[in-house]
Amino acid sequence: MNKPSIYGLTLDQLTEWLLEHGHKKFRASQVWDWLYRKRVTQFSEMNNVNKECIDVLEENFSIQTLTEHVRQESKDGTIKFLFRLQDGNLIETVLMRHKYGLSVCVTTQVGCNIGCSFCASGLLTKNRDLTSGEIVEQIMNVQLHLDTKGQDERVSHIVVMGIGEPFDNFQNTVDFLEVVKDHKGLAIGARHITVSTSGLANKIYEFADLKLQVNLAVSLHAPNNELRTKIMKINKAFPIEKLMDSIDYYLEKTNRRVTYEYILIRDVNDHKAEALQLAELIGDKRHLSYVNLIPYNPVDEHGDYQRSTPEAISEFFDTLKKKGINCGVRLEQGADIDAACGQLRSKQEKKKEKVK
Repeated sequence: MNKPSIYGLTLDQLTEWLLEHGHKKFRASQVWDWLYRKRVTQFSEMNNVNKECIDVLEENFSIQTLTEHVRQESKDGTIKFLFRLQDGNLIETVLMRHKYGLSVCVTTQVGCNIGCSFCASGLLTKNRDLTSGEIVEQIMNVQLHLDTKGQDERVSHIVVMGIGEPFDNFQNTVDFLEVVKDHKGLAIGARHITVSTSGLANKIYEFADLKLQVNLAVSLHAPNNELRTKIMKINKAFPIEKLMDSIDYYLEKTNRRVTYEYILIRDVNDHKAEALQLAELIGDKRHLSYVNLIPYNPVDEHGDYQRSTPEAISEFFDTLKKKGINCGVRLEQGADIDAACGQLRSKQEKKKEKVK
């Protein structure tokens, strides 16, 4: 029987678990230090933890539940990992190099049910949620890869923007955030972490109430209901009016900037008219808004969609700027290694089908 990942426990949960199993409170801090600072891969390596504690941990948990299936490395330093879970499912994790540090994009679900018409992640519907441990372990595996290079590099930023909808796996995502933020462990600052949602308004309210100090990004991709519903099914459940109301609540509660992700698709949502509508939509909250314009990464299965022309991208950007909207065009990374999120996993699943 597969044992759950030890990384799924927050420090408080680990402390409580060990106390319930007859061990002293300080053991939790020792185990935590071995996991996240010394980064051991076997419980037996925790040489200041007594044998009884080691035995009960080994009996109930695993340290390594993910195995590397495929690794792709880009000329720009981006690395895309395809990990195999204990049940055979595959997930993607991406390491990106920026001037400000090393960022990892993590996956929260096996597949995705949001069903955005342009997205490679949604080509395979949701199989299950990832546990908090499986999400944390993505970060740990990338960090262990960096450790083997011997260059003293560390993961400094996290974006929860991989396969799946994080707010559809809400509690596991929140537990993951608590683990990676913990100052006794990986100590990744809350303001260096961004969680992206396709617009589950009810969960945005819940997220705001937690006051985690983590950044919020909203995948908007269209400035009106007709167009957004056409390309994002989630808009039927949470139309733009409901979504913007939840964002207003978030801003009031946290006073933290919201990033709006906007993929530019040729002749779909990239006209000046949409740029003007977008500026109008967020105009009253422009002081706490940033629009991240993302040139579309073409996917074979979505052949009707193409990347906007450089001229259209430039005009869209200029229109927003003239309206006083803070925005930028995202620098493309990993274009030579299946850049679109979910693309590598989709290709590997197709190979498996052919073998069958």
